[in-house]
This record gives sequence, C-alpha cells and structure tokens, in this order.
Amino acid sequence: MSEKKLFLLDGHALVYRAHYAFITRPLINSKGVNTSAITGYVRTLWDLIRNQKPTHLALALDPSGPTFRHDYFPEYKANRDEQPEDISIALPYVKAITEAFNIPVVVVPTYEADDVIGTLAKQAEKEGFTVYMVTPDKDYAQLVSENIYMYKPSRQGNGVEILGINEVLEKWDISSPDQVIDVLGLQGDSVDNIPGIPGIGAKTAVKLLKQFGSVEGLLDNTDQLKGKQKEKVEAFADQGLLSKRLATINIEVPVKFDANAYKIEEFNREKLSELFKELEFRSIARDILGEETASGEQGSLFAKSSTPVQEKSSNYEISKKDLSSVETSYELVDTPEKRIELAQQLLKQAFFCFDTETTGLDSHQVELVGIAFSWETSKGYYVPVSEDMEAAKAELQVFHKAMKAPHITKVGQNLKYDINVLRWYDVEVGGEYFDTMIAHYLLEPDLRHKLDYLSESYLSYKMVPIEKLIGKKGPKQKTMRSVELEELVDYAVEDADITMQLRDTFSPQLEDNQLAGLFRDVEMPLVDVLSRMEYQGVMVDRDFLENYSVKLEGEILSVREKIYEQAGEEFNIGSPRQVGEILFDKLEIPYRWRKTKTGQYSTDVDKLTELSVHHKIIEDILEYRMYSKLKSTYVDALPQMINPRTGRIHSSFNQARAATGRLSSENPNLQNIPIKNAAGREVRKAFVPRDEDHILVAADYSQIELRLIAEISKDEAMLEAFIKGQDIHKATAAGVYGVSIDEVTSEQRRNAKTVNFSIIYGAGSTNLSRQLGISRADAKELIDNYFKTYSGLKNYMDDIVETARDKGYVETLIGRRRTLRDINSRNSLARSNAERMAINTPIQGTAADMIKIAMINVDKALTAAGLSSKMILQVHDELVFDVLRTELDDLIPLVEREMSTAIPNLKVPILVEAGVGENWLEAH
Repeated sequence: MSEKKLFLLDGHALVYRAHYAFITRPLINSKGVNTSAITGYVRTLWDLIRNQKPTHLALALDPSGPTFRHDYFPEYKANRDEQPEDISIALPYVKAITEAFNIPVVVVPTYEADDVIGTLAKQAEKEGFTVYMVTPDKDYAQLVSENIYMYKPSRQGNGVEILGINEVLEKWDISSPDQVIDVLGLQGDSVDNIPGIPGIGAKTAVKLLKQFGSVEGLLDNTDQLKGKQKEKVEAFADQGLLSKRLATINIEVPVKFDANAYKIEEFNREKLSELFKELEFRSIARDILGEETASGEQGSLFAKSSTPVQEKSSNYEISKKDLSSVETSYELVDTPEKRIELAQQLLKQAFFCFDTETTGLDSHQVELVGIAFSWETSKGYYVPVSEDMEAAKAELQVFHKAMKAPHITKVGQNLKYDINVLRWYDVEVGGEYFDTMIAHYLLEPDLRHKLDYLSESYLSYKMVPIEKLIGKKGPKQKTMRSVELEELVDYAVEDADITMQLRDTFSPQLEDNQLAGLFRDVEMPLVDVLSRMEYQGVMVDRDFLENYSVKLEGEILSVREKIYEQAGEEFNIGSPRQVGEILFDKLEIPYRWRKTKTGQYSTDVDKLTELSVHHKIIEDILEYRMYSKLKSTYVDALPQMINPRTGRIHSSFNQARAATGRLSSENPNLQNIPIKNAAGREVRKAFVPRDEDHILVAADYSQIELRLIAEISKDEAMLEAFIKGQDIHKATAAGVYGVSIDEVTSEQRRNAKTVNFSIIYGAGSTNLSRQLGISRADAKELIDNYFKTYSGLKNYMDDIVETARDKGYVETLIGRRRTLRDINSRNSLARSNAERMAINTPIQGTAADMIKIAMINVDKALTAAGLSSKMILQVHDELVFDVLRTELDDLIPLVEREMSTAIPNLKVPILVEAGVGENWLEAH
C-alpha cells in the first residue's frame, strides 16, 4: 500500500452529522452561538490527523445555490429540510479552522462536494495515492476502487469503518462498485428526492441487476419481465434513467489535484488559538494546542505550551443509555390472576401508556400478539394474547373498563394504530389521549417523529432495534409471533416505558409554546375521528376496475400500433434508449439538449411535451406512458388493497407528515389519484357506496386558500369580492387589466386564476411567464398590477416576513406554529425559502386546521343527530360520506353547516359545495 495517504473530507456531511449528535443538548457558548457542529467537526478532524497519519488532506464543501443536477431535475433534494441556521453559522468557522490547520478548502460552483471529492480521488489515485473519502454518505461507495476507500468516522462508539471493494460488494450484494449507481437509480433515494422506479426496493434492485447488469440493461429487456413489474418498469423507465443520472457522482469536475497544495503542514497555532478563544473551546485548545489553564481566567487558556496534552476521547457524541445499562422492572403478565391484578392497577392511574405488539404494519389486517403497559419510569408489564382471535378477545375482557375509562388519559406513540388494532378485538379505547408522535410533530413539524429517534434525541437512550428480534426486511424476516417471550417482554415494555417518559418531556414543552390547546382540542380528538373513518373504509368496485384495466390494455395496444406504424418498425416503447433512437436518429426530430452521460437521448416528459408539436408519434408515446402508468399504479393496484376481512379499502391517514398541518394518506395515496385527465378521473368511479341503500356525498371547500388569504391579509378588494359573491378570478382580472368585471375575457380570467394561485406561493415573473406562455416583461407587468389591485395582500406578505424575522416562527389563525430557523440566515437561498414558508404556512396551515376541526365537529354532529351515515374519506379540502339514502336530506345541511363554521367569526364567507352520486366521481 502506498505511503502517500490522501484524506478528502466531505464537509457538509460531517457538519450535519455533528450538529444532530447534540440536537437535544446543544453546546451553546456565552455569546449564544451553538457550537455543536463545529466541536464535532474539529474532534473528527483531530482524531483523523492523530490516528490515521495522513500525508495529504483537503476539505470539500458544497457551493451555495443550485447545482448542475437542478438544471435537469429542479426537484433534486426538494424533500430535505431547510439548512438550520446554526449550521449556516457553523460553516464559516469550519472553513476558517480548516484553513488555520493549513488544509485547503475546495469549493467548485454548481458541483457538490461528492463530485469534487470523486474527481480529486480519481486524479490522486493515478498519481500513486491511497485515497480515503471521509464521509458517512453511502453514495460514495460507487467510487471505491483498489486504492480508493470510504472512511466512515466513529459513530456512537462503534469505531471507524473503512470500506474497500470487498466490503462494498458484500454490503450492497453487487458485483461491481459501479452498480451502486444502478441500485440508487432503481430504488431511488428519499433523502435526495431521487424518485427511482416505484415498487422497486433495495432487494429487488439487486435481484434485477444480477439478471440484467444495469438500469439500461433492464430497460432494454423489459420483455423478460412479467405483470406489474413489467408495467411499472416500462411506465417509469425515464424516471429510472433520470434517477441513475442524479445518483452518479461526477468525476469530471473542473478542479485539479495538486499534491504540494494538499500536503500536511504545520498548522497556524496563532490563528487556531484566536478562533478557539472566540468560540470558547477550552478543552479543544488544550488538547490540540497544549494550552493549559493556569487559573480560572479565560485569557490564561491560551498561553503558549510546547507539550500537547493527550486527548481523552475522540467520540464527540453523547454516550447513550440502553436496556443493558439501566435498571428496569419489566414483568410478564401471563395468567388470568395476573391480568386481573394489572387491570385493577390500571384503574387507579391518572394516565398510563399502552403499546400493541402485532404481526405486521396494516392495523386492519394484523394479528395482535400482546400489549405492553407502563406508568412509571423503568417499570412496565407485558400481556401476551392467544393466537386464536376469539380466545384473545376473551383474555382482553378484563382490561375493557380501564381502556375505556373516561377519567384516565391514554398515552401512546402513534396511538391511532393501536386503537385500530384493538378495535378489531372488541376493545374500545376512551378518555383523553396523549400521542407523543403528534406532540413532537406540533413542537417540531419539520423533523422526524419515530420513537427511536425521539428516544435518542430527548432521553439519550438507544432502544432495542426491531431487527434484533425479527431480522431485516425481506422474505426471511420473522414476525413478533415467533420471537422468544423473554426478548419480547423487554422489547415491548421498553416501547411503553420510553413513550411514557417522552410524554413527561413533551407535556411542559407544549404548554411553554402555547400549543397545548391545539394538541388537546384538535389533534387528539382527531385521532378518534380518523380511527373510526379508517375502520369504516370505502367500498371499491372490483369488477369496474378489472373491466377498466382491460379497456386501458386495449388503449395501450391501440396506441402502440399507431406508434409502430409511424416509426416503421416495432421497438420497446418502455426503453428510453430505443425511443430516443427512433425519434432523433431515424425520424430526425430536432433534439437541442445534451445527451446523457451514457450517450443516450433524454426522453423525459418535459422534453417530449415540448417536442410534441414536431411529430404526432410523440403525442402517442406520451399517451402510451400515461395509460401504462394509470393502469399499473392505480387500476391494477387498488384491487390488491381490498381488505379480505371487510371487502373494503382502508386507507391510512397521517397526522404527522406534512409540516403545514395537512393530512396525507397512504395505501392508497388518495391525494395522488389523478383528476386532470379524463382517463385518470375514471378511477374515482371505482369508489362506491357500501350497498344499494347508501349513496356517496362529497363536500368540498370552495377556493378555501384564496378565501383565507383574503381573511388573513385583510385586503379590502379581495374581501369585498368574496362578500359580494363575485367570481374571484374575474374580479382579479378586472383589477389587473383595468376593465369592468363584465368585460373580462376568458383568457384574462384564465391568466388571473394562474396569478391568484401562483404569486402567493412565490412565483416570480420568470415562473409566471413560463406558465402563461408570455414574455417576462408582460409577466412582471401582470404581477405589478396584481399587487396594485390587492395592496393589502402585498402588505401582509411584507409584514409576515418581518414578524417571522422577529419571532423566528409563524402561526395559523388557531395557533399552529412553524419554526423558521433560516429566516435570518446569511444564506440568501435558505433565507428566501424561509420567507416563502413564512407567507404560505399561515394560509395552508389554517386551511389544514379548518378541515380538521370540521371533521371533529361533523363527527360529533352525526352522533348527536343519531345518524348512521359515515365519514369515509378526506382528500385535500374535501370530505366524502357513505350516506343512508333516507338520511340524505338531514346530512347535507349538517355537513355544510359544520364545515363552513369550523373556524367561527371570519369576515370572509366560507362556501361549501356538496355533491351526490352513485360513485365518487359523480359526487365530486
């Protein structure tokens, strides 16, 4: 192995890692600066220098602003949280400290640090260096070669991990490091918002690569695939290639490795001393510079010394407790006598936590394995139940009174899941709720809310991972039913114990942040409403979907024949490479973009849509893709989601997902059912009433966000238009174009509608010109006239940003809060994103609050009126009901009343439109 050792540090990755290691106990100096990220980075760097003895070193940082990947995929990394202000403050110090170590800092505009490191690593390898890429980022595995290694710093005391070719091949189960890119291209990467191909996870990706070698190889041989996999791979072929392109680290960055510049030199003691003093790094200064404390005075910390003091520890993370280091009393309750005794104890508590252990994740199909209870720290009980459902119901009878007791608060993490499971076992849960997942969601809507994350972040406690009990995901994974009882007791009760401790942590924080009312009066009652709604489910017409699938297959075959006829030959329409060759080589349709890195034409939707005016074949290819995606993603998928117990689909509604407060859904994702084209809208016909005695009602808020903009901004012109019942888009067009409302043309109304829904969400003249197909100058004039018409709206936008700068957060009308850590950032991009959120969140969040309150009030009103009709779906601003026909005349006015008055005393009128139909499309 070469004596020339080059270490290349991924600065942002290391800084983020250090920052979040101290997320619940940040290191704040006397000036109020959070130094966690800087401390962690310096510790890692010093540990590396001392123990690895590099001959050459460099730090790579990401540039500010978008990268070259955003040029062809603007949504790249769109899912990432905004950069915390504390990190924005830390980065200049990290750069300055690195430079004081006389280590070069490399930043190349529009290229990410991994691209820079990849380029330098390959260049240095050719010059005889052994290269170590210092990063926790898995994507670097694609760069590993005979002389290039991944160096993953110590985490949680596990020690340094160095990955070479063999380790990468074993870890990823691939035959070449290059295939890391193909795995990422197929499975995607949610962190970087790389979409991948739906339905393909890590194991499937590896399996396909073993058969076809690469993404391109797969797409050229889709005829060897079968069923849904074939349909999805062909429908999302472009997306797979785009994902591979996004995941590929560029090793041709315009940067040159200079061995002399990267050589380790004596560091600048004076500069380091100055920086450490400013940051108040006493122990770090002592460890690195050998500066001893002669007295309690700060100045004495930086006296010259020639003898460095041995560093005590290079692990900067807080040592965490776990089950082996904490004394616990977790008891097994496995006899009728013990169950009776536990039930009596539960009835004496003001609150207790419970957590179910089940055989899977779908709360409407799983089997209950047992229940854990806890109400004291480090104490708890586990009750296993019989595999036979009727026997299990009998065993749980003794707990009914305690579980239903109205005077006892029930604590849980994602309580809705546990309530749903118990509902199938005839156990009703009542009283007030405290859901720790939702509590944290209100406190930190932009962060993660899983129990293990909360435990480590707030309690410095590392929980037993579920994989330790049942293994990793895959065909060999066990279920909780097969876990040894002794292990299961510890695992299950630990969940309840930790959740109870988190309740004690979050409860005062909700009070301190004025969120307790929102939590108690809206989010917790909604848990019950959603649970009942999910339990009801919705009937789906399987025969309709099967027939529609056949119809779509006919459309696909018909369009395919048209494509073949125009192309003059048959080819794989699911292969972007073959599509590109037909369109641009054979038919010579003009192509003005660069080819992909593999020398292929790009045939994504945006490019083909732009080129569709040149040849009818392109329209047909887009139509083919639309039909294929619709068939595989919805029409053929929905029947598979029908619950065999009930014959209905039970979508899961998520309260703690969208930072604005919006509900989302999954299995199926109702928000994504297409409605913009006729073929997509047909899918809604499949959602039908439960029987002939029922009918569907869909009640929808009309232009709710625009109405709330008027309410919150108090713009007089906008309010007046709504109060008078005018068409808001016509009223806007009249003001913008300076004509009377009766003279507004359809084109002017259409443009005004686009402006109404765009400007409030940050669209500028460039974006608007693209949407409307007009010049930037005309778009700018349109925006200027818009704000002249609605000057109150412009004042609101300016004022709310200033309020956010002052407070650090914004609120909805009922007090939902969103912290904006970057609102005063020195990073212009981060700051402008925070400003957009400051403007949008009160509007979107209030709309979310309104429909949540409406759901609670409608649910109460249905019960009070003695109606048997059920609320079954919530999508965007719409509620859907399965209504007994004889109750129709009572239900519609009840729903309209409760929805329109969810937030009382508004100046702007809230309009609710209700429709009736034999299916969802007809009702909508």
